[in-house]
Amino acid sequence: MDQIRFDGKVAIVTGAGAGLGRCYAREFARRGACVVVNDPGRALDGSGNNAAAADKVVEDIRAMGGRAVASYDSVVGTDSGTRIVQTALDSFGTVDILVNNAGIIRDKSFLKLTEDDWDAVLDVHAKGAFCVTQAAFAVMKAKGYGRIINTSSGAGLYGNFGQANYSAAKTALVGLMNSVFTEGNKYNILCNCIAPVAASRMTESLMPKDLSDKLQPETIAPLVLYLCSEQNTTTKMIFNCLGGWFSRTEILCSKGVVLGGGNRAISPEDIQANWHQITDLHEPKPLSHLLDTFAYLAGVL
Repeated sequence: MDQIRFDGKVAIVTGAGAGLGRCYAREFARRGACVVVNDPGRALDGSGNNAAAADKVVEDIRAMGGRAVASYDSVVGTDSGTRIVQTALDSFGTVDILVNNAGIIRDKSFLKLTEDDWDAVLDVHAKGAFCVTQAAFAVMKAKGYGRIINTSSGAGLYGNFGQANYSAAKTALVGLMNSVFTEGNKYNILCNCIAPVAASRMTESLMPKDLSDKLQPETIAPLVLYLCSEQNTTTKMIFNCLGGWFSRTEILCSKGVVLGGGNRAISPEDIQANWHQITDLHEPKPLSHLLDTFAYLAGVL
């Protein structure tokens, strides 16, 4: 197989000052992309600012012969999103790839979670991805090409204790992907979600060292790079990835059962009596978007 390259392509990676984002930025540059390294250098809870994080990644990329510039803007706010994309336009002339990787955590059990904790995490993960994606989408639509990655999480897909805010934000990124796919597909803008598990600042207090050693960011980057390549034609999919294991997760609809046929009232007892057929996933069907759902239901009814 020919090597996957990104010569002539411009990538924006948010949260690229450390961990997964730093790894993505370096690997894109290593394979020829010009990279906007976006990171305000904040603490895990979103506080503070430190330009050194993005600057160091830019230095590393330039030292290996690559092209990169730093962006210190927060992802939160449409003005900030526009400035991040404008950095790419001013420095390299376009945007081809966007990896929405920026994130913070404020983990607390549900009853201890404050409104500020909720808003801060949703702002960075969900609103931030929207703000940067909207600005990048406009450039991609005009040129008829784009690759977008949203970073979801197993916490969002399956739930986790003490992470109601984080889980909700990460699930929101799946919904954002679905809509970006619906509006962007005809313009060759592909959008996928990854749910990675990798050793990072967010996980260092949760994992023993022998496990974290196996879950390095370098095990996630190959999937991200492939999904962002010209060779990839896959869109609107969710991928689990950790330690070299890759799999697809899908939201599925069961075959279900029609009750009443529109000719009689349906009772709770009807639901109880048919619960197995309602919940059985023996013949599941993925529905690609809302119109498919309506067509499917029309056929069922």
